[in-house]
Amino acid sequence: MSTPTTSRNQGPDLDKPVGGIPLSHGTIPKFAPQATLLAAAVLGLVLNLTGMSIGLAAVLVAVLYAVVIYAWSASVEGGRKGKDRLITAVVYSAFLLALLPLISVVVTVVSEGFARFDAEFFSYSMRGVVGEGGGIYHALMGTLIITALAAVISVPIGMLCAIYLVEYGRGKLAKAITFFVDVMTGIPSIVAGLFAVALFTLFFGPGVRMGIMGSIALSVLMIPVVVRSTEEMLKLVPNELREAAYALAVPKWRMIVKVVLPTALAGIATGVTLAIARVIGETAPLLLTVGITSSVNLNPFDGRMATLSVFSYYEYVSPGVPPEPSLDRAWAAALLLIIIVMALNLVARVISRLFAPKTRG
Repeated sequence: MSTPTTSRNQGPDLDKPVGGIPLSHGTIPKFAPQATLLAAAVLGLVLNLTGMSIGLAAVLVAVLYAVVIYAWSASVEGGRKGKDRLITAVVYSAFLLALLPLISVVVTVVSEGFARFDAEFFSYSMRGVVGEGGGIYHALMGTLIITALAAVISVPIGMLCAIYLVEYGRGKLAKAITFFVDVMTGIPSIVAGLFAVALFTLFFGPGVRMGIMGSIALSVLMIPVVVRSTEEMLKLVPNELREAAYALAVPKWRMIVKVVLPTALAGIATGVTLAIARVIGETAPLLLTVGITSSVNLNPFDGRMATLSVFSYYEYVSPGVPPEPSLDRAWAAALLLIIIVMALNLVARVISRLFAPKTRG
């Protein structure tokens, strides 16, 4: 008489609950999160078209998406998987909500400012222009000149300060410099403008306005950024390279020039480019130091100069009659500033890739 045999390696029955808790669950479709988000977005669009603000509609979309995907997953896959999908939905929703203002700004500026992107806008100034016409040639040249002078002032000072802190700085002086660099990083831009005005008033009297004043104000904002970025890049240079140079009896200054700086060149150039992008759109310090003019002035040491940010500000707050041409010029100048900042960030990435140290493997 034969007896039935059982396998010792036979696993537990996944369909049989253990302690009232099932060992297996179903699975919602792979497209469920995307479909839920799409349905919530469509509902939000409908609410926006019926009069609800886009911000409130976006928040309702995020809440609805998180609640629905959690309830669906928890009922099919279990509470643990449902919580995991809930947290994922919250992270994605937070990212999209943070991205919404950026997208709104870009779309608004492009739609409002693209109409004036023509040859006249880039080749003419506002001298003698009332109403339609005119351009930003004077403001564009002023922005480039003032920012270039600010970079010429800031980059050497910032790099030499960073080299001192990393390679030479010890004791109380280095700690004091580090502290003041941290403080300067967070000062309001208007303070930099007031500093430049006070400095030049001591030498030239009240009411003076020059392009170099704007460059000094911008350099106050640029220097701490250059110091911090250069300092971090110099700290990333391996000490083995310094020790190898010392082993060859290379003087310290030569080691810094020939070994440390070339190794950190990509990061330093990227930091400088980002520092320029950070100050090129400043408005408050340039309002105080440079002012505005409708004519072309290429001499930063004589008289007022126009800049893109200040030009856009005045065109928007003081439009002519009718106001539409001034508003179009203001939006177009803002769009050009966004394009310049984006181009500088792309240049920083290209520099980082081209000049990064080559490694084997």
